[in-house]
Amino acid sequence: MLNKIDKLCKHGVPFVFITDFEAEKIECYTFDELEDEDIEFSIDGSSFCTDSVSLDISPIDFDQYKKKFEQILEQIRSGNTYLLNLTQPTPIESSHSLKQIYDHSSSRFKLRYRDKFICFSPERFIQIRDNTIYTYPMKGTIDASVDGAEETVLNSPKELAEHVMVVDLLRNDLSMISSSVKVERFRYIEKIRAGERDLLQVSSKISGTLDSDWRESFSKILKTILPAGSITGAPKRSTVKIIKDIEGYNRGYFSGIFGIYDGCNVESFVMIRFIEQENNTLVYKSGGGITLDSVCQDEYSELIEKIYIPQGE
Repeated sequence: MLNKIDKLCKHGVPFVFITDFEAEKIECYTFDELEDEDIEFSIDGSSFCTDSVSLDISPIDFDQYKKKFEQILEQIRSGNTYLLNLTQPTPIESSHSLKQIYDHSSSRFKLRYRDKFICFSPERFIQIRDNTIYTYPMKGTIDASVDGAEETVLNSPKELAEHVMVVDLLRNDLSMISSSVKVERFRYIEKIRAGERDLLQVSSKISGTLDSDWRESFSKILKTILPAGSITGAPKRSTVKIIKDIEGYNRGYFSGIFGIYDGCNVESFVMIRFIEQENNTLVYKSGGGITLDSVCQDEYSELIEKIYIPQGE
């Protein structure tokens, strides 16, 4: 499959690519293959549906979550990680199928992969324009209705520390595959729609310069910088191991990457806001970053608040 990616990229043939969390599985389909493969997507689309989709959720018990949270703090105190993105699967019930939920949702980046999973992500991963690569880490979220929301999230020491660590991690990741890496914008605010609420999300923009022949080895670029730093933590290698030990489930394609190559440039996003079909049960996978300053109840609430169907983003 990696050879197929590089061959299509080199010859300017448009395709989509999908990876699992650790990039152990990387799939690639030309646009002509999508219908037969039952895959559909929208990138920066304007889809909007006024019909609401209700979800009944059964999140992990707080005491179980607290145990995992405390294990992470122990790992942080031991110096094995500084930031870890703790996620959990939440069984959900809906009267709608995956296809119907996909059709009734609205998001900047949206994907349906057969009858297996759907994703409506607010977060870009990498973007390549000509020979410049960009990445846009998102860390820091607050309800837009909170008084002084923007000032609160930007002035939070915990959110600042978390964002700085992710920006530093992704800057280092880009340095492995490009030159002249720089942070072009640091901690700017974007508004996203979360169900019936508006959220403010803090992002940064990082760029680097690729070799002119990057299309001949695009698969190597993906393998080098995955998994995405914003949904793992720092340092990446040891943190991924801790994630697998503590989370207690297989992320699969959740927090992997989906993207398109249009024949010249690349656009991709991190597969968060994710619903998967598992043994005839729908499961919503969500979570957030944990640092030494994190408050367990706040992080548990964030995991639950991220379980929603976006409309009107």
